[in-house]
Amino acid sequence: MKLEAGWVPVALSSSIEAATSAGAVVEGSEIVVWRDNSGVVHVWEDRCPHRGMRMSFGFVRGDHIACLYHGWQYDAGGQCRYIPAHPTLDVPSTIKVPTYVSQEKYGIVWATASPDAAMPDIGPAVGSTPVRSLYVDCSAADAIEALDAEGLEHISTDTGLLACDGDKLFIAVQAITATKAAVHVVLVGPPSADNAKRQAHHARRLEKMRYALEQAAEFA
Repeated sequence: MKLEAGWVPVALSSSIEAATSAGAVVEGSEIVVWRDNSGVVHVWEDRCPHRGMRMSFGFVRGDHIACLYHGWQYDAGGQCRYIPAHPTLDVPSTIKVPTYVSQEKYGIVWATASPDAAMPDIGPAVGSTPVRSLYVDCSAADAIEALDAEGLEHISTDTGLLACDGDKLFIAVQAITATKAAVHVVLVGPPSADNAKRQAHHARRLEKMRYALEQAAEFA
């Protein structure tokens, strides 16, 4: 799914710590996912308007993120607020990074350019535990087909629930390019004493699935 069409999973919440940023790609569009010091997550186009440097290479300071190249600082709304080479300049409002609406739900960071779109809903919040994000050299459609073969219960086009070895997994698939996809997986339910063991078990299963998918894509 494209960002213009609805909510797209772009990262596990646990992978974006406070005061950090990470680059991602959705249908070929480069984005930056970053979390300010107060814990709020933001998703923007991954490009500084000045010289086109990736914002994901930059650094977070409070509720601002600064470009690595010349240090231009942008606030949480994408507006440039400070240019080190011209510290007294009243920065024009036209210098702004395009932003997306972002939200965290089920332990996953979601983004969209269409905030009125419906977010996938699996019912009352019961807690979640991250398993992993799996990056696969195959299309999103092929990844979903493989999950369907495992018994995926679809919640929306690119998301679903999978009952697996006594656990319930929530799975969200992100199309990176036509031949690459990310599969974001969390355990649904309250944390338990054996969470680490369960996480490792499902991570190994996902690794086997990735190998099978990439082998199938290679010989298709």
